[in-house]
Amino acid sequence: MNLDLTVLFMVGLAVTLGLFAGRLVKIIGLPSIIGYMLLGTIMGVSMLKVFNSTHLHQLGFVTDIALGFVAFSIGNELKLSTLKSLGKSIGLIILLESFSALIFVAVLVYLVTGDLVTALIFGSLAPATAPAGTVAVIREYKAKGKLSSSLYAVAGFDDGVAILLFGFTAAIAKQILLSEAGIAHGSLAVSMIKPALEIVISIILGGVLGFLYSYLVRKIDSRSNIPALTFGFILIGAGLASMFHLSLILVNMSIGFVFANTSKQSSVMNVNEQLRSLMPLLFILFFFLAGAHLNFAALPALGLIGIAYIIGRASGKIGGAWLGAYLGGADKTIRNNLGLGLLSQAGVAIGLSLLVAQEFSSIQSDSAQAIAASVVTTITATCIIFEIIGPITARIALKNAGEIPVDTK
Repeated sequence: MNLDLTVLFMVGLAVTLGLFAGRLVKIIGLPSIIGYMLLGTIMGVSMLKVFNSTHLHQLGFVTDIALGFVAFSIGNELKLSTLKSLGKSIGLIILLESFSALIFVAVLVYLVTGDLVTALIFGSLAPATAPAGTVAVIREYKAKGKLSSSLYAVAGFDDGVAILLFGFTAAIAKQILLSEAGIAHGSLAVSMIKPALEIVISIILGGVLGFLYSYLVRKIDSRSNIPALTFGFILIGAGLASMFHLSLILVNMSIGFVFANTSKQSSVMNVNEQLRSLMPLLFILFFFLAGAHLNFAALPALGLIGIAYIIGRASGKIGGAWLGAYLGGADKTIRNNLGLGLLSQAGVAIGLSLLVAQEFSSIQSDSAQAIAASVVTTITATCIIFEIIGPITARIALKNAGEIPVDTK
């Protein structure tokens, strides 16, 4: 049988079965995306292997498309008026939940290993948050309110802060390691410039595309053409991000942000209406494939470092978000619940861990080789845990805040 046809058949089967898997878990009070992930896990590399590594590699572009739409939809929710109403607390929350996750993980991993470089590397990976799970839960339950708006803002900007913190912390760790090994190394400042440039260029590129998108939306004479234009721009943004090694999330979030703040409210509502009909399909595919990628054989690799990472990251995210909200004067509902919506972690953290493994494996040092050998499997294992509990805690947060309408609970 032709391989393309086989993949198309399996994707169709995944979407169909995923729809009903989502409805089944919703009956017991769990978000639908847990059903999509569980089905993907059953059919993926951990169990039945209906979707093997080759299939998942072929379908990698689907994940990028879905993430692009998630990022665009986040930007579309970030109107300047909304951000102003949330006040300075948002900036403090983003900074403190990211820094706290880094510090908590670094301290706990250091207590477990006694190695500063290992502690800094794992700490540098902790701030990254996967926005897809949080956004999917907000959209599924039609949640509205200050907590939902805050989660959109924090989940969106969190990616940029995570990349920046990773770049700085990983660069410091590498410099320490090279110094200990007696290997000549370059300037620390130069190593830190790259992540900052990545963020700035991602936002500028997304902003330029956003202005062009806004202009073209105004020129379209039929609402039925909006999905094609949106789809095209999100793919352009994702493609350019991949070509130039930029942040896919920040590029597409900036497109949505510029559009939401330079266009008429009626135009923004039209685009959001079109997105609402498309996002459920993308969420089924995205979380099914995320589940299919989960390899439970990696879980035994958790060990003490993995446990320290999970405890430190969860404590840092929840505690840091609370402290940022408290210092920023946010109300009690946001203080007590926002951190619970930030626990999901997946692609960005795994991608950064692969980067660490690649760079450290080339350093002739026992410590570097040990980190390179363990970081990917440990982060992959912890991401399995966070991808399962993240959407569940996000729903709990929204329910506690009273932002889930009664008819969707």
